[in-house]
Amino acid sequence: MTILHIISGDLTGGAARGAYWLHNALIEIGVDSKIWTNSNVTFNDKNIYSIKRSKKDCFFEFVRKQIDGKLQIFYPNRKKVIFSTGFAGVDFTKSNLFKDADVIHLHWINNGFVKIKHLSKIDKPIVWTMRDMWPMTGGCHIASALKCDNFKSGCGNCKQLNSNHKYDLSRLVLNNKRKYLPKHLKIIGISKWISEEANNSTLFRDFDVRTIHNSINTNDFYPLNKRLAREMLGIKTNKKVVLVGAQNLKIFHKGFDKFIEATRYLDKDKYFLCFFGNVDDELLHTLGFEYLNFGFLYDLPSLRLLYNAGDVFVTPSLIEAFGKTIGEAMACGTPVVCFDVTGPKDIVTHKKDGYLAKCFEVIDLANGIEWIVNNNRYEKLCVNAREKVVTEFDGKVIAKKYHELYKSIIK
Repeated sequence: MTILHIISGDLTGGAARGAYWLHNALIEIGVDSKIWTNSNVTFNDKNIYSIKRSKKDCFFEFVRKQIDGKLQIFYPNRKKVIFSTGFAGVDFTKSNLFKDADVIHLHWINNGFVKIKHLSKIDKPIVWTMRDMWPMTGGCHIASALKCDNFKSGCGNCKQLNSNHKYDLSRLVLNNKRKYLPKHLKIIGISKWISEEANNSTLFRDFDVRTIHNSINTNDFYPLNKRLAREMLGIKTNKKVVLVGAQNLKIFHKGFDKFIEATRYLDKDKYFLCFFGNVDDELLHTLGFEYLNFGFLYDLPSLRLLYNAGDVFVTPSLIEAFGKTIGEAMACGTPVVCFDVTGPKDIVTHKKDGYLAKCFEVIDLANGIEWIVNNNRYEKLCVNAREKVVTEFDGKVIAKKYHELYKSIIK
């Protein structure tokens, strides 16, 4: 059995990293797994093929990205968040990797990497893991954060494009998917929430939709001595350490403004704040807390140390398809506070390994932080957090579920 994963984006971060972890876990359990990607990084893995092998390849990828995104210029009042069309891409069905594969497994395929029309040529079993909402929408990736349900009725009048027309670009994109997506396609949600959204969508309501959670590499993320982790990172404090981070905290659906509001209910003399990712350092300075901003972390050891340095990890996201950073922090034995919404509620068990705050209530977010750090069973919370991830989200656990799926769809 040979599985070919189609993955757009850098394999070191974002949605692509979860797919890469799955690839590795499948190999560990004896499945022949290969990747077709546009990632700059391949880890010298002979099973990973990147289309970016020359300056010419990079140029054509740039052109495809422009084609994929340029139609938005006809909507000058659009919201400046990612919108993808799937109108441009590389035809991977012409490759030998495609011809040799038994199952084609799509993951995040945007930024001009996969042309939706090419999917109609696939006559093999095909699986699509939804790592955000784009597969079911007319172009947007975070419809729920925009409070938009148009994907349930066919799109048009797109809130992200700020369109007042029924037959706009979003309707065109969705109709293109409806025309070309193979009917034997298996849809996988990485949380119960995103699977439910797919079942309610006009595009996927008649497809086979299942839930298999995202995988966390528990060999990369594991508990360390917190005091030692802080020393190695230069965190010099006796206060409780509150950690907040994401690849880009400036994106509105990450809810960083909710955390900023929540800090008004925390004692500045008791808490030390740590941040990672793309965040406005000038804003942090106005909070009045002692803090350190580690910026974007490119290396795994530093990220592992930082997860371990925190007494609590806070994710104030308004929407997450899963919540990979939540799983990573918990794998390191650090309890998590997040809102009781979308993907995170599948990961955190309230008051057992973290705290699920009432939806978007900043006071309860602050209450959750205090409940965790002042809990007389704090060490047990840490143990429970690690055990939850190892038991339910470890790479091999998830890989075995996919292996069973692959076997069931191969004729």
